[in-house]
Amino acid sequence: MTPAEGVTPRSLVQRILAAKLSNPFRRAAGYLVLDIGSSSVKMAEVHHGPNGPRLAMLDVAPLPPTVVQSNVVQDEGPVVEAVRAVIARRGVQARQVITAVPGPAVMVKKVVLQAQTGAAIESAVLAEAGHLIPDSLDNVNLDYQVIDWIESGNKMEVLVVAVKKDIINSYTNAIRAAELEPVVVDVDYFALENMFELNYEASNGQPMALVNIGARYSSINILKGGRSTFTGDVPVGGAEYNDALVRQLGVSPADAESLKQGRAAGGADPAAAEQVLGSVTELIVEEIQRALSFFWTAATDEPLGAIFLSGGPARMPGLAAELKQRLDCTVEVADPFRRAQVERGVDRLLIERSGPSLAVAVGLATRRPGDK
Repeated sequence: MTPAEGVTPRSLVQRILAAKLSNPFRRAAGYLVLDIGSSSVKMAEVHHGPNGPRLAMLDVAPLPPTVVQSNVVQDEGPVVEAVRAVIARRGVQARQVITAVPGPAVMVKKVVLQAQTGAAIESAVLAEAGHLIPDSLDNVNLDYQVIDWIESGNKMEVLVVAVKKDIINSYTNAIRAAELEPVVVDVDYFALENMFELNYEASNGQPMALVNIGARYSSINILKGGRSTFTGDVPVGGAEYNDALVRQLGVSPADAESLKQGRAAGGADPAAAEQVLGSVTELIVEEIQRALSFFWTAATDEPLGAIFLSGGPARMPGLAAELKQRLDCTVEVADPFRRAQVERGVDRLLIERSGPSLAVAVGLATRRPGDK
């Protein structure tokens, strides 16, 4: 295997995730995007035209917190019910699905090995992967690509990517149980990057970070010159707000969600709720700051120029401002619909209310059945 021009973690991950999916060329109609998260499933119906993807439908359906755990769909029943309900309510005809697995479920590593050729490369990579992957290689989808030769030391740099088969299958099986066809499986890190490329101009200057704050974890993709140089995740997310409100104020989970959104609920003292929310914001900012400091040091020695936040909690009061103060760089809440084409019948109130939380779904909409 020779060094490949333009091989990136994104392209290699997409290659290994393409295995064993349905025939993408069977139907030329629109397709569905499903972003199955730990608190909700975001759905979009997409049609591709000469000017790119057009969003014909958007919807969000809540999921119980036990459905997705440890990056795996543990209970496909609620996913199937939610998806079928949206399809019936919205009159969706598309049946092919583009979805994503969580970034923490994907291992991406660069390794330096003794220069070899032919079958010897695969043997060397498999031997190295056996040390890198804490599981049997029979249980993962694995791929690799030689990305550089280091002539001075007779070495080669190899990009290795692995995803557990059980994780991929948990998502595709849930989709099939809803009588749909999974045709593309992406990773949320790279869907986020696609969303950014659709809506913003790539900077050729300082590195920038895309930070998507989910319910249970936050994904980070650091870009330089329009290319991903590092991906990672932080085990904090918007559910921290809900958990803290329930624990400290004794309110129900439903009331905690209302309080998080700034509405009075559960007889809670508004000042006390604000204090709890503020302390959680500090925690999330601290964890993101620590992760970014580590990640961008690993990715580049240049200062970070900008951060684009997405995910439901991105609009929490004080979060962007606190991150900007701590990291001394531009911090902006990303708008996934800044340049995206949206058809007339799409729920504009949903876009206004939940725009940043739909970032991964919009990024997935840029993919097409048949993509590798």
